[in-house]
Amino acid sequence: MNPHRYSIDAIAALDRSIRERRDMRHFLSEPLPDGLLERLIEAAHLAPSVGYMQPWRFIRVTERGLRERIHELVESERLATADALPSRNEEFRKVKIDGIRECAELLVVALMPERERHIVGRRTLPEMDVASVGCAIQNMWLLARAEGIGLGWVSFFDPLALADLLGMPAGARPLAILCIGQVAAFYPRPMFEDAGWGKRLPLAEVLFENGWKPGAGVTPPAY
Repeated sequence: MNPHRYSIDAIAALDRSIRERRDMRHFLSEPLPDGLLERLIEAAHLAPSVGYMQPWRFIRVTERGLRERIHELVESERLATADALPSRNEEFRKVKIDGIRECAELLVVALMPERERHIVGRRTLPEMDVASVGCAIQNMWLLARAEGIGLGWVSFFDPLALADLLGMPAGARPLAILCIGQVAAFYPRPMFEDAGWGKRLPLAEVLFENGWKPGAGVTPPAY
């Protein structure tokens, strides 16, 4: 018996959090429980990072005016994206892509400046700092779901415009706007799946053995 293995109940809870995690867009007006935001950020900060560089930085947005200006940036990119989808323009415009105005807490997650001085793990794969931030956000996402709290990752924005709006130093790069808050219910499936934009690929189409097998994977359509 493996002494390092979690209990059956603990494993089931983790599996449930992974399977029921959703990218949320609809929020209630209630605040988060005391101390929960700090616990979510701590969970993110416990993520693995290449070379232990810990490249993530978090900006908590509490000013209503600043939140509105961030929403304007997102709305501008939403419309630009719709225009870039001529065959599904009107369909995309109906999809809600953020909860910036409604969520209890708004965080912007960015890459730290001066990342080039970190060599370990990035000499041949410099984008590993981005992967590390993705791990941090996933940590936060899973804990939020376990706590019954919704989290949505918004990526519709001009990084340079958002960095300027938030006074980020040269070299810092925003990667995510996170909407966090209480929800009435979690979506039974990802929103884009319900909206007909795609579905979860079967494992047989993403898992290869001993090399990339021609024809084994299916290239999804570009939207």
